[in-house]
Order: sequence, then C-alpha cells, then structure tokens
Amino acid sequence: MSDLRRFVAAEWSFESSVEYDDPFNEVDLDVVEGPAEGKRYRVPGFWAGGKVWKVRFAAETAGEYKWVTECSDSGNKGLHGLRGEFKVQPYKGDNKLYAHGPIRVSKSKKHFEHSDGEPFFWLGDTWWMSLCERLKWDGFKELVADRVAKGFNVVQLVAGLYPDMDWYDERGKNEAGYPFDKDFERINPAYYDAADKRVQYLADAGLVPCVVGSWGYYLPWLGVEKLKRFWRYLIARWGALPVAWCLAGEARMPYYLSKHREAEEQQQFEGWSEISRYVRQTDPMGRPITIHPSCMQPGREQVTDAKLIDFEMLQSGHGGYDSVPNTISSVVKLCAAEPKMPVLEAEVNYEGFLHGTYDEVQRMAFWGSVLSGGRGHTYGANGIWQVNTRQQVYGASPHGNTWGNLPWDDAMNLPGSGQLGVGKKLLERYRWWEFEPHQEWLEPAADAENRWGHYAAGIQGQVRVIYTYQVIFLGVPGSKPVLVQKIEAGVNYRAFFVNPSTGQEHDLGAVKADEEGNWPIPQQPEARDWLLVLEAE
Repeated sequence: MSDLRRFVAAEWSFESSVEYDDPFNEVDLDVVEGPAEGKRYRVPGFWAGGKVWKVRFAAETAGEYKWVTECSDSGNKGLHGLRGEFKVQPYKGDNKLYAHGPIRVSKSKKHFEHSDGEPFFWLGDTWWMSLCERLKWDGFKELVADRVAKGFNVVQLVAGLYPDMDWYDERGKNEAGYPFDKDFERINPAYYDAADKRVQYLADAGLVPCVVGSWGYYLPWLGVEKLKRFWRYLIARWGALPVAWCLAGEARMPYYLSKHREAEEQQQFEGWSEISRYVRQTDPMGRPITIHPSCMQPGREQVTDAKLIDFEMLQSGHGGYDSVPNTISSVVKLCAAEPKMPVLEAEVNYEGFLHGTYDEVQRMAFWGSVLSGGRGHTYGANGIWQVNTRQQVYGASPHGNTWGNLPWDDAMNLPGSGQLGVGKKLLERYRWWEFEPHQEWLEPAADAENRWGHYAAGIQGQVRVIYTYQVIFLGVPGSKPVLVQKIEAGVNYRAFFVNPSTGQEHDLGAVKADEEGNWPIPQQPEARDWLLVLEAE
C-alpha cells in the first residue's frame, strides 16, 4: 500500500492491452476510488500517448482508500477491472495550497477560502500564452519567483487554444508542437506533457493555476461535443491540482474577423452554458468554475444562467483613467446582484498598454474595487500576456494591430505589480473577508456620479481602511477637510497613513473625534494618493 499526502496529486499509469486507431476519441477510462466509508470519486483518466493511460487524484481526507478501474471497452484487460489501495497521510509543509487545501467559494458566497476554511485573497496575474515555446523554462521559473515574492497567489493561463491568433498559428506552439492536429480530431499528449511541468510548478510554488480552456471563439470551430471531450481531458490532467476552472476567455466574442458575428455570438452563449454543466458534472474534485467575459460585460452574462458559474469575473476595459469609473461601478453593481458570488476584476488596464495604464491607475482600480466589495483582483502587464521576448516579439493580431513589443522580463518589473502586492499584504493584516463598503464613513465620498473621490471599507468598531485619491489641501483658503464620520463612541482608534506604492507608514496617533463622531483627515505627507487606516486599540 503506497503512502500519499492529503491534497497533493498522485498519479497511476496503466497500459492498454488493445491498440486503438484513435484512443483519444474511442476510449474512456475512469477510476472509482474513495475511503472505505465516505465519499466516492469517479476520476476520469487521460490518454498519455501510445498505449498508456494515466489517472491523477488528490485526496481531500486522510485515511485508507481503494480504487477500481472502469473502461468503456470492458474487454481491455489492461484498463478495465484493475484494483488497488493506498493510504493518505496529512501533508507536512508550508505550501498553503497543500497545507490548507485548494480554494473554493465560502459558504457566505462573498469570498474565497481554502478547503479548511482559511480565507484566500485572490491576487492574480495574467499569463495567457505562458505555455508556448517563447517563454523558456528558466524564464517561466524566474517569473514564478518574482510573482511569489510580490504576493501573487493566482496565475491565469490558457490551455493551448490561445486568443489573439487564428488556429494553427506558429506562435501557439510549445516545444512539442500544437495541442491538436490541424482539424481538431486528435489531441497531442506531448504538448500537455510539456504543459504539465509548468502547471505543476505553479501549484508547487503556491500559485493557483486558473486554467482557461480556450478562447471563446474556438467553440464554433470545434463544436460543443469536441470541447466537452477536451474539457474531460483537462479535468483528468489537472483537476487533481489546486486549480480554478475558467470555461473560456471572452466567451461570447466571435473570432476577430468573423463574417457571422451575431450567429456565432449566440452559438457561443448557448454552447458555453452547456459546457459549464458538463464540467461541473465531470470534475470529481468540484473545483470552482468561472468564465472570462467579453469587454465591458460581467461573467454572468456569458451564460444562460448565472448559477452555472461560482464566481464573477469582469473585464472593464483598457482605456486607462477612463476605465476606472466603469471598473468600480461594475464591482458595486455585481456585489449587490443575485445570486451572490465573489466578484473580482479579471482584466483591466494591462500595465504599459496604450495610455494611462501605469502604476497609479493600477492602484486606483485595485483599491476602488476591493474597498467597494471585490474579494480579489487580477493584474496584467503588457508584454507578459503575449510573451514578448527580445528575440521574438509577438507581432500583429489578426486585425493587424500590434499591442506592444515590451519584453516579458522588462514587463515583469513594471511597478504596479509590486504595489498591488503591497495592498494585499496590508489587507491580510486584518479580517479582510469581513470588510464591508462604508462610504457613509466619509464626507465627501466617491459615489456613482463621481468615482474619483474617496473610498472606505472595514469592520465596524475594529478597523477602517480609506483610500484617498484626491489630494487634501488643508492650507488653501476656503478648502474643506475630508471628514471621517460616524466614529463609534467608546472605540479608541489610532490612525496612520500608508504609502500604497511602498507600504511605508506615517503614524498619526490617537483619533480624537468631535461629539458627532467626526474626525478631519490630517494633511497628507505628500500630494499623491494615500491609504488611511484607523485601528481600534
């Protein structure tokens, strides 16, 4: 009996006794496994090339397990009716994804947590094309180390069927070729063997792989049934890892040069809804499901029923400063929508993209979102998502435009990424998952008519976090102070400013409110955006 570790993926290999002409499409292998008493799992296997099939599984509980194989070809003695057992021990280590378990949506439907209930603040990065051969292995490891050091804990990547290109574009290959043959008839296991190394490395580094199956416009090309089989393959390959599933990127958007846009958008709308049901039915581990929306739309509008996804992704544009009000307004609207689910920005203002997208705008979008109810945020840097290198820039998109040629290792060092890590670190000092927006704590405060004001959130009587974008000029004749309002009688707060770029703190001492519970915000240390924190002593 082999010993495995709780939440850590284990692998079994089986050799078929039959040689099939088309094993990917002809044969299904499942392994039914579980403890002697308790939940049973039907785990899909995958064709690994030649006559080899593999099964991967990560146990949620410690104990003794038994398994049996079930093959759609019951006469295949190498795949059907085999039995075994194993023992699962607790994980011992400091990787949170293994120590606390993979992420899920909390019972409150407001935030993410690990399997043991430990809260998880989503800080994602966008590496759409990171499985392609332009990003070499050493570079992949360098990028992982940088993001871990900055506090990121999620990476968005596409499982080979990439955006911003036509199918069979040379730029979509990895070291083993393309994911499928040209007609999408057969999968290339070697492509996913190479991809395995990277996806596993992310998980082992404590980064949740948010796996996007394909871009939305692949649905008319493959059809729903082929995409279901592809999703079964992805679940078999990576479902035992602590992943999150994203059904598609820009799910309802037809191919860039499509001549049948209206019909294809409707086909994609209905098709991704059907695939969502299939993924939920097929994934034995129940990893959280979402969908990446078309620009200026929420995720729930990409499918026929919002209950088909577990958490809300937004894409609110790349217009720099002009995108910020829409970003925050979208978060406010969707946090109030039914059914309840965690809301987070998934694509906005890739840093270095077009104009006005640099670190200040990254901070504005982050703090405006999370203090308005967002339970996470996803960053992106132009140059990383397409994986530009000095030797090989990505080049033109199908519509002829080139988004930018900044190499990924320069884009890695754009300042916004580190500054969002500063924000996450500050929030994790508190019970951030219990934060609620409290614009009534400020006068004046940002509102639906003016998103350029101040934002406040926190826990009544415990902590207040305020983001001030507008500069406070207390020494200018006729200027009015910004008031922190409704300070609770009997609660003693101390206050300090935090530089949201560096995390440097400036102590303000005790908060002395007037009889009405108002306290004017003091002069800021410098004319820029600031965080103001009030902590109950």
